[in-house]
Amino acid sequence: MHRTSINEALNAEAPRDSITLMGWVRTRRDAKGFSFLELNDGSCLANIQVIVDEGVADAATLKMLNTGSAVKVQGMLVESPGKGQKWEVKAKAISVFGDADPESFPLQKKRHSDEFLRTIAHLRPRTNKFGALFRIRSEAAFAVHDYFRRNGYFYVQTPIITGADCEGAGEMFRVTTLDPSTGKPAAENPFEGDFFGRGAHLTVSGQLSAEVFACSLGKVYTFGPTFRAENSNTPRHAAEFWMIEPEVAFADLGDNMDLAEDFLKSLIDHVRTHCAADLDLFAKFVDKDLAASLDNIMAKPFVRLPHGESIQILKKSGKQFDFPVQDGMDLQTEHERYLTEEHFKRPVIVYDYPKEIKAFYMRLNDDGKTVAAMDVLLPRVGEIIGGSQREERLDVLERRIGELGLDMSCYWWYLELRKFGSVPHAGFGMGFERFLMMVTGVTNIRDVIPFPRTPKHLEF
Repeated sequence: MHRTSINEALNAEAPRDSITLMGWVRTRRDAKGFSFLELNDGSCLANIQVIVDEGVADAATLKMLNTGSAVKVQGMLVESPGKGQKWEVKAKAISVFGDADPESFPLQKKRHSDEFLRTIAHLRPRTNKFGALFRIRSEAAFAVHDYFRRNGYFYVQTPIITGADCEGAGEMFRVTTLDPSTGKPAAENPFEGDFFGRGAHLTVSGQLSAEVFACSLGKVYTFGPTFRAENSNTPRHAAEFWMIEPEVAFADLGDNMDLAEDFLKSLIDHVRTHCAADLDLFAKFVDKDLAASLDNIMAKPFVRLPHGESIQILKKSGKQFDFPVQDGMDLQTEHERYLTEEHFKRPVIVYDYPKEIKAFYMRLNDDGKTVAAMDVLLPRVGEIIGGSQREERLDVLERRIGELGLDMSCYWWYLELRKFGSVPHAGFGMGFERFLMMVTGVTNIRDVIPFPRTPKHLEF
């Protein structure tokens, strides 16, 4: 079914005597002897106007040309006399693939709330806002792969089903083939008869597996779905989301911070260059400070701040935080935003966190109290990237796993990386949806992922 995309038609260099478009009717306006259709096919934000003369379509077809109907238009691409549009299509023939009952089609020419649109996630990509958002998401995903390819990284597909908990937090979804309704008492091996014969879960991170390949191929990254069984209903959390996780051999914490800043700025620059029209919609209707916010991220090098100094700055701020500031604490969003929005007024990378609040795999610093961890904090966003230099010393790693009460046997292969040619290495994780929220100004994670998975919500 050969067709020209509306994006291509709107960017044509010259009129065309013959053109075929296919898309969905956004609006219809009738005048004496004519019908004017606004047609969109998802290829761009803009619609194209189609003029249907009386006699081009029979009465039955005309009756079906309602908002939401899918149509095929054959005609001529001609210069438009109207303001704000270079081209329009004069229809010679029009047919309907599928009509949409105007009484029941839920998307009409009016603004719908995000809450309502989440209930019709199968239709919301047809709106201007969500069509633009998911085009941005697509382009940003390409930008991720493009950045790492240009910089000599190899893409690694890490397991979705895992037997090891990367974060040690235990908030994991169990994977099983056992029937929970059988009511059998737990055997000596409660997983006997299960598919894997042992506990299995959906992954919370591809990091540990990526480290394997970093210690073989040098520079690698993963980009895939991850899962957290947190019973959290905040605008920033979802049970299923996508993570970007590079891992680099022969790299320390400083290299890691350099990579995180360069990667983030490169992604922003790519999206602004290739999604200008779609981003402009968000700058006009979602977040009027969006352009200035992105400019601020790009303008200067990120501040690099030891965790201990960040605590002292917060203590001296004179502000009353909901979470009182204490030595050794993890930073909350309100603390992160104070540092980036009020104190430094630009992005900040906080590093060298107390070991007690960080994961077992982070490299212990020489002081024995902190680890070589870092978080990238952005104004209006808070944390967007978290990473560390990884612990490459076998004895220290074994001690840390023991201190946290984790099952050493689950990590035997991870420990062996430290026995055979161990090297300093580092990496980080960035939630893809967090990036999309930042670059569009959207404030709820449910609106930057096609089909959000949150507690008690498994539609679509």
